[in-house]
Amino acid sequence: MNFSDFDALSFDCYGTLIDWENGIATVLRAWADAHDLRMTDEQLLTAYSTHEAQAEADHPGDLYPRILARAMRGLGAQLGVPVSDDEAESLAVSVPGWPAFPDSAEALQRLSRRYDLIIVSNVDRAGFAGSNQHLGATFTSVLTAEDIGCYKPDPRAFEALLHEAERLGVAEGRLLHVAQSLFHDHVPAKAAGLPTVWINRRHDNAGWGATPQPSAGVTPNWTFTSMRAFADAVDAEPA
Repeated sequence: MNFSDFDALSFDCYGTLIDWENGIATVLRAWADAHDLRMTDEQLLTAYSTHEAQAEADHPGDLYPRILARAMRGLGAQLGVPVSDDEAESLAVSVPGWPAFPDSAEALQRLSRRYDLIIVSNVDRAGFAGSNQHLGATFTSVLTAEDIGCYKPDPRAFEALLHEAERLGVAEGRLLHVAQSLFHDHVPAKAAGLPTVWINRRHDNAGWGATPQPSAGVTPNWTFTSMRAFADAVDAEPA
């Protein structure tokens, strides 16, 4: 396959374009310090990851702020550390403040000259609108968990993505999915028949961080360590 084989790119947002580990860790660090909990940011994120995934699986109709609050309370219960309503709410409302990766906006601008850009994200509409202020991008379509009624890796998220691509007139086989999370994105995207690009933001870190370990082995079609590197590779190939 070549990048010229595609007319549209679909993106995960959090972990790929927005630095969600930075955003989550900032809130968890303040909570941990307030309760004298001696864990590193990486340890907090790893422990947190299973609780967010479980909340999304158990409560697919909840808006993302409620998922975040549930996950933080679950983490507190696991560690035996109290989580007040205010502390849970501090994570729930934090999404619009999570920073974009430094290369995201510029890479999206370059890619938009060649492709339609689609978001499929585990977030609510208001949260993504806040995040897109950091990205400054115009997306052809935005599909959130609020729109779809479930959270990735639920296969219904990728069924909705394929239906949207069809509605936009993207021919079968002409959509390429771009994401960081093997668990949330690459495993279900491959199961849906989509080729994928792995933006391996954690290439310098061992472990999985805020993302659970993938449930199955998966091999992305391309791997890059940043959005800039991906955009460079696309630009280097003739349209």
